[in-house]
Amino acid sequence: MSRRSAARRRTVGIHLACVAVTLFMGVPIYLIALAALSSRESLNRFPLSLLPVDLSTETMRVFLDSTGVIGGFQNSVEVGLLSLILSLALGVPAGYAVARYAFRGREPYQLFLLLTRALPIVVLSVPLARVFLASGLYDTTYAVALLHTALALPTTVLITSAIFVAVPVEHEEAAMIFGASAPQAFARVVLPQALPGIAAAAIFTFVTSWNEVLGAAVLTLNRRTLPAQVLSTLADSPLAFRFAGGFALVVPALVFIAFMRRYLLNMWGTTIR
Repeated sequence: MSRRSAARRRTVGIHLACVAVTLFMGVPIYLIALAALSSRESLNRFPLSLLPVDLSTETMRVFLDSTGVIGGFQNSVEVGLLSLILSLALGVPAGYAVARYAFRGREPYQLFLLLTRALPIVVLSVPLARVFLASGLYDTTYAVALLHTALALPTTVLITSAIFVAVPVEHEEAAMIFGASAPQAFARVVLPQALPGIAAAAIFTFVTSWNEVLGAAVLTLNRRTLPAQVLSTLADSPLAFRFAGGFALVVPALVFIAFMRRYLLNMWGTTIR
């Protein structure tokens, strides 16, 4: 009976922890959405209502019609997708090599990967701005995508290497015994089982690129991403437009995570733990 009670208490504790984490993450998003979709008069009332009693899309419409917002959104999508492609194209093979091959310096190499994340973004952005000015890449989405790829690549390598370790090497060997080449065994046997880890790396890369603002502000002037555009235009704007800008930044990231989430859930059961 005591074991059953302990298991029940543990289950209740886990559920309460999940609810607490959900509220911790969901309440700020709800408040931002409520403020962005409320009339400007309702935001000046005291006390503020926590229920959607005076909804209005006027603030969002004015914000979306502002100069540079639509262009910044397009630049953010372009930078995010390009960073995602580059990060996976470089990180997945590197993660596979770290997981499958024992070579001298593998442990220091994995530690060295994290040094990029240890540096402040401004330390990377300012020298890169000088390089991109000399090479003609300054004020382009390609320059920002290269910076975001450098920021996301270490995590991509570490995540994919961890998931490749969980896929037994015997599966590859069995595929090659039946006539598959090494690339074919990787593409047809290993890669499908590693999709959850790749999807997790893709989510991290896109969200990191979407939310990054300092590097994009330093490396661009006319081709700024949406966060950099919001930072430069809404610094002295009324509070309602700041909430509208925050809501516009949150929604695309949530949509991308919701889209990639199904790959995590659908494929996780096929991953060898």
